[in-house]
Amino acid sequence: MEVHTRQLRYFVAVAEELNFTRAAQRLHVSQQGLSTQIKQLERELDVALFARTTRTVELTAAGAVFLRDARAALTGLHAAIERARSTHRGERDRLVLGLMEGGALTLTEPILSAFRERHPEVSVELRHFSYADPAVGLTDGSVDVAFARRPFRDDGVRFEPLFTEPLMVMLPSNHRLADRAEVAAHELLDEPLLGAATADPIWNAYWELAEHRNGLAALVVGRSSSLLEELNKVATGVGIVLTAACARWVPFPRVRLVPVAGTTPNEVAVGWRADHETPLIRSFVEIARSVRDANPDLVRDLQEPDFADCSVPPQL
Repeated sequence: MEVHTRQLRYFVAVAEELNFTRAAQRLHVSQQGLSTQIKQLERELDVALFARTTRTVELTAAGAVFLRDARAALTGLHAAIERARSTHRGERDRLVLGLMEGGALTLTEPILSAFRERHPEVSVELRHFSYADPAVGLTDGSVDVAFARRPFRDDGVRFEPLFTEPLMVMLPSNHRLADRAEVAAHELLDEPLLGAATADPIWNAYWELAEHRNGLAALVVGRSSSLLEELNKVATGVGIVLTAACARWVPFPRVRLVPVAGTTPNEVAVGWRADHETPLIRSFVEIARSVRDANPDLVRDLQEPDFADCSVPPQL
């Protein structure tokens, strides 16, 4: 049996008007075409829905029952369509962007401005993450895209690199290496280290200089979930912290930041799930790539920072 929604709409119109001429005018169809559709519906159902005379049209008992259910079916269908459309509008009109402290640094604002200019109807929701989730919501699907720092455990995630940053070490201002212009990674291997409050082994290995330790474990004396927590712990002499060069923009009493030579730079990238690559996400990635390529000076300043601006903060 194939009963089409058009036939249901035609039937309801005739049942409400009890007049084929008025029903045809209401539906903007020919009276002959309307009559043909009703007859096809009756044949499909093998039920007489109307009792017709030359002057009147009346619902049969079966027609009255069918009218009630046909109305309910059309109402349910319209509701289902609207729910689907509403869900689609919600997905289409909102982009959830995950980011850790700093996001994409000086590229964040131009990327978001360019995206809003191209998609003024889209709401961008910024969702901030601590060090507890280095994947910034990507692996559990709680964000659509993210400004992520690599490396971390990234199963199922794709990336568009934006820039890399050299590493620095946070040291108490009275540390024996605090006045150096640069330190080598091997000079830090015996230092008490403050790690990140995450169980991600890839993230921890990178920030704990595992590539320089020949398999030996770092002396981790504590873990932190934010940059501010790290700065406070370093200032009180708990340990040292490996960090990215952008940390130099947050001067803190009793903390010095010194570049670390011979380490793999930290990559900042746009990330998104390979199994959730919508047109809106592809557009965001394309815009981020275009902004990166259109701003070589910003990228160069991030990748080759002037460490002379690591001014000594006041000693309190």
